[in-house]
This record gives sequence, structure tokens and C-alpha cells, in this order.
Amino acid sequence: MELLNDMALFVEVAQVRSFRGAAEVTGIPNSTISRRINALEKAIGLRLLHRTTRRVELTEAGQLYYDRCKRIVDEAKIAHEQLGEMLAQPSGTLRASLPVDFATIYMAPLIAEFASRYPGITFDFDLTPRRVDLVSEPFDVAIRMGEPTESNLIARLLARLSVQVYASPRYLELSGEPSHPADLARHECIGFPKAGKWALQRGEERIEVEVGGRFQVNSVGMFRRLATLDLGVALLPVEMAEDDLVAGRLRRILPEWQTRSTPVYALTETRLLPAKTQRFIEFLRERLGKES
Repeated sequence: MELLNDMALFVEVAQVRSFRGAAEVTGIPNSTISRRINALEKAIGLRLLHRTTRRVELTEAGQLYYDRCKRIVDEAKIAHEQLGEMLAQPSGTLRASLPVDFATIYMAPLIAEFASRYPGITFDFDLTPRRVDLVSEPFDVAIRMGEPTESNLIARLLARLSVQVYASPRYLELSGEPSHPADLARHECIGFPKAGKWALQRGEERIEVEVGGRFQVNSVGMFRRLATLDLGVALLPVEMAEDDLVAGRLRRILPEWQTRSTPVYALTETRLLPAKTQRFIEFLRERLGKES
């Protein structure tokens, strides 16, 4: 048991690259952690860490030991948790990377519901658009829209969101309403940079339309806002357009035509998840699945 505790301390030091940082995380004095890591190195017979006045770096042996220890420590934590009350009432900090627009516009009420259901969980959300590294960064889960590209991660499908074509009543009044997807080529279409073509389908009939416009944006939330300001036609997930549709700021056009659905995935580094992460993924699958 003492060896496992020392391995856990080594993992904390390796993750933050600092004895002081590990002391802050664990609540164990800096001097105690240093002494126990020294004893661990002596027991193994290899130096695991390069120590400088400002930073700690892993040796080659230390990197190999960290890779093995992290999995062992994570599994031990999960085994302990699953045998305790935390499985029924999870606690701890859930660190999640979320898509900015989808989280702000649509997920926020779901997160509020989840937080109410599990009061023992605190939340640390990263809503920057960058692709976080789940291996080297301390995130429990990343929620992503679109097909995942990271083959080394575990991807769990949460939902497939229906995507439709929308424009504001004022834009349609000024520019006319498309009656066929081919008409979109003559309209201001708000899309991702280099999107090129929109694909729409009606029964067995499928068409790809070369679209263009003055606005190319890398934010679905910005698509939505520009469309409500009468600046063009946008493809939007139904869930994210619903409020504007009800308020009359947007109208669905080409209603007989369908576009590709957008998948939403939960990405994790491992299949062995603590209860807080399991419950979050299960909750999102349940709620998003019902409404997709």
C-alpha cells in the first residue's frame, strides 16, 4: 500500500512538474514528497526526475515509469470509488472541454440540471476552441461536435443533431426565398472557411451546391447571430436555432430537404472512468439523445 501511495505522489509530481505544485494538490508537505520520491528512486535503483531550482523534468526511465504508474493509480482510484458511496453520489471536480457555441447556447441548461442532480460535483470547464490534449492535460472528458479525428481516444456517441437551413424573414423579403437547393448558389450563405459545398437530400434525390458569401466564420454561434441580423442563409442544428425560430427571428427554408446530421461525441483517454465522468456522459447521452 505504501508503494502505491508513493507511486501516486510520483504521478502528481510528474503531472505538474513541481514538488511545490504536488504539495498544493495533495496537501502533503513539499519536504515529505521529496523524501518519499528519493526513497522510491533508491528502491528502484534509477533516477526518475531531473531536479532544477525552477522545474522538475522526467528522465527516460521516469517517463516510462510515469506511463505505467498513471494507469495503475487511476485504476486504483476508480476501484476504491466504485466500492464506496461515490458511485451512488459522485463527488470531486469534473474537468471538461466543451464546444464554445453549443455549450453556451444549448448545453448550459443541461449542465444546470446535472449540477442540481449531483451537488457533490464541482465543475471546471474549458470553452476555448482549441483541441485539448486529453493525454497530457488534466481533463476528464471533451465534448466534440463532428466526427472525431483523434484515433487514440475513446469516443462515445451522445447524439446526432438534425441540421436545417435557416434565414431571417427580412433577408428572405429582400433576397427572395429559395425553392430548390440550387437556388442557394445565388444567395449569401454563411459558412465555415473553405466549406465549399452544402449537401442536401430529399428522398433519393441528392444535390451538392457550391455556396459562397461575404461571411466565412469558424463559429456556429456567429452563424446564428449573423443570420438573425439579416445577413444571409445558415445551416444550424435545430436545437441551436429553436429560440430564434419561436421568436420569429429565423425561418426554416427548404423544409423538404435534409442535410447531414452532426454527431456529438464524448472523448476520453480511457474506458476506465471515475463516477463523476460516467454520470456526466450518461446524463448527456440521455438528454441529448431524447432531443436529437
